[in-house]
Amino acid sequence: MASNATVYRDLTPAQPLDKATLNKMVWKSTMLQASFNYERMQAAGWLWGILPGLQKIHTNKEDLSASMSHNLEFFNTHPFLVTFVMGIVLSLEQQKADINTIRAVRVAAMGPLGGIGDALFWFTLVPITAGITANMAISGSLAGPILYFIITFGVQMALRYFFMYWSYNLGTKAITLLTKSAKEFTHAASMLGVFVVGALTCNYGATTLGMVIPNGEKPIDVQALLDGILPALLPLGLTMLCYFLIKKKGWSPIKCILLFIVIGIIGCAIGIWSGSYTPLIPVPWH
Repeated sequence: MASNATVYRDLTPAQPLDKATLNKMVWKSTMLQASFNYERMQAAGWLWGILPGLQKIHTNKEDLSASMSHNLEFFNTHPFLVTFVMGIVLSLEQQKADINTIRAVRVAAMGPLGGIGDALFWFTLVPITAGITANMAISGSLAGPILYFIITFGVQMALRYFFMYWSYNLGTKAITLLTKSAKEFTHAASMLGVFVVGALTCNYGATTLGMVIPNGEKPIDVQALLDGILPALLPLGLTMLCYFLIKKKGWSPIKCILLFIVIGIIGCAIGIWSGSYTPLIPVPWH
């Protein structure tokens, strides 16, 4: 049953949480999105992760019930950086701050982490790591997927541990440090991600044309002409097409993948792409 209390009954500050409890919550935080829903988003996973700390802090059952109730309210942040919010909230809970203050701080802390986490992980770390290790896997190396897991999981767990202890020790001061340079950090990480994705597109974009136009003793190689204009022009064009469809037309990545599969099959069937089989339909440039 939800509680309408705004102040805890027992206002005596609790003892600092021990390392075993903090470590336990770090690992439980990995289940943040296990019960994701569109009403309260990550609220159930948030409460599940922070519950060991709340049980140590609130020995009064009514206070524990009130704390669990307000920690089950709407919550949504970046899953890899959630322990930053946990540390701050636990610090306030330990000091028995009033519940409305804890609510306000939780909302203020979870917001900026979405943009920072996306820039840091989805736009930078994951594309870079996936681009490198996928190429290793394509080459037949088992180290590719293993290295991808070690890097992505290792980085996120290191950050989970760091932010849990750092924000718990700093308390509400951590929010000021986070939001002070959040905009600049997000922009810098996004720009780095754009440069890296562009480099990966150029290096690993292997799409080339197999079109050769008869011209006496010197047939015209269309791909060579494109390379003379701009190397890797075709992979760039396909990347920009994908961006246009997702950003401007509202396509999902799945639709783009299906479109490229169709383009690949048709192109191979008529012999447009380099290295394709003998075309099923005769075309004038062969």
